[in-house]
Amino acid sequence: MMMRKSLSLRSITLMMLMAVLVWSVTLETCIARRGRHWRHNNRRSTDLSDSMSSKKPKSHGNSHHSSHNNNNSHHHKSKPKPKPKLQTPRKVDDNYNSPVVSQLPKVQPPSLPSLNESQVFNVMDFGAKGDGIRDDTKAFEAAWAAACKVEASMMIIPPEYTFLVGPISFSGPYCQPNIVFQLDGTIIAPTDSKSWGKGLMWWIDFTKLIGIKVQGKGVIDGRGSGWWQQDYPFIDGETKLIVPLNNSVNQNPPISEFDLKMPSIKPTALRFYGSIGVEVSGITIQNSPQCHLKFDNCGDVVVHDMTVSSPGDSPNTDGIHLQNTRDVLIHSTTLSCGDDCISIQTGCSNVYIHTVTCGPGHGISIGSLGKDSTKACVSNITVRDVAMHNTMTGVRIKTWQGGVGSVKGILFSNIQLNEVQLPIVIDQFYCDHTTCKNQTSAVAVEGVTYERIKGTYTVKPVHFACSDDFPCVDVQLSAIELRPVQERYHMYDPFCWQTFGELNTPTLPPIDCLQIGKPARNRVQSDHDVC
Repeated sequence: MMMRKSLSLRSITLMMLMAVLVWSVTLETCIARRGRHWRHNNRRSTDLSDSMSSKKPKSHGNSHHSSHNNNNSHHHKSKPKPKPKLQTPRKVDDNYNSPVVSQLPKVQPPSLPSLNESQVFNVMDFGAKGDGIRDDTKAFEAAWAAACKVEASMMIIPPEYTFLVGPISFSGPYCQPNIVFQLDGTIIAPTDSKSWGKGLMWWIDFTKLIGIKVQGKGVIDGRGSGWWQQDYPFIDGETKLIVPLNNSVNQNPPISEFDLKMPSIKPTALRFYGSIGVEVSGITIQNSPQCHLKFDNCGDVVVHDMTVSSPGDSPNTDGIHLQNTRDVLIHSTTLSCGDDCISIQTGCSNVYIHTVTCGPGHGISIGSLGKDSTKACVSNITVRDVAMHNTMTGVRIKTWQGGVGSVKGILFSNIQLNEVQLPIVIDQFYCDHTTCKNQTSAVAVEGVTYERIKGTYTVKPVHFACSDDFPCVDVQLSAIELRPVQERYHMYDPFCWQTFGELNTPTLPPIDCLQIGKPARNRVQSDHDVC
């Protein structure tokens, strides 16, 4: 009997041990499965963190490549994540300065592909010294000759060096396209008269190129004071309209640091001629003997985020000069000079200028046009979102008597003015001499719109002086608010002569001199004179 109870107890104990063993194995399996799932989720989280950190651009060794590698993060091994969709921002009224504008995503221009060593040409490798004393012109010419042979190459002017360079031409038409002139150092012009011979029209010249970029954080310094003193006094066509009080404005010639007499022909600091696909960005051009930046016979031009700087009394130092050039975009640029901040000459069309700061200087001008009885054609010009301070004129159209052709399709919009002498000007009697001959023919002016021109003036708010035979027609004015600030000059009311158009809103001050509608008769240009 006792033996049976003992066997029965052993059987129960054995069964309980087997049950515990099975339960423990099952529990371990469950924990292991949970562990695998947790580790998998943790690995995905780590991958996401790695992917976010991989957005930092890789280093490729050479610092001059850094600007081209910002968009190369897609070469990272991690799988790219889809970009979140941006909510379309609401349209902001131009009259309302909303903080929403600053929050809009900025569109970055496409970057150049990464360059290999065979595409990079540093002037230091071609014998440049960069001490600002020894002449580096030949080294620049040699570096360009090498870069010219390679498509999408880059010529590098490195930072922390100053290069003395004489008159130089970087020219095609045998150069490969899409060359980048990477300027991060400083280029200075020679100041001795011998380097210029009898005089040259340009200092640094790019000619007959396709896809040329001049970019960087460097400086082009024309050291032009040696020329400026020879042009004093400088007469602008509108100078006659500015009469000082009690002769209180004393102008003195700019002081030159050089005693040598320079040639009478003055060079433009940086010129582009006969080129297509031109871009200038980032650089500073200062103290040019004459124009700072000039485009002649070019197309598809972009200028942005650059600076022009010279004294307000430096004569004939236009900031940006356009001539026979089409399809132009200028924006996000600061211009300080002694003549027109931007000058638009004959043969220009499809020009869009916005977000520009101008001053000192002579404002933004179309012209002068038609000098020496020539034909001038300018059309489809937009200037908007511009700030001007302490300039002689604001937005101006100037033509000579005796010229032919036309200026049409012009928009000046949202111009903010601070103590500008003559904010709005059309002058078909432009003359920068003491006297000019009276002539009947004129460059016709039609279809000019002024809207939201606001700020302060110190001489006269509006000056419209149009031709008797070719009056200005279709001049539209709206939201003009100009308030006087008494300074050192006699002040005048708005002036209009032979100017026809519409006042779409009340203006301040009232511009009652504008003749509403169209002229009863208007002389018609011959077929030869029409643009």
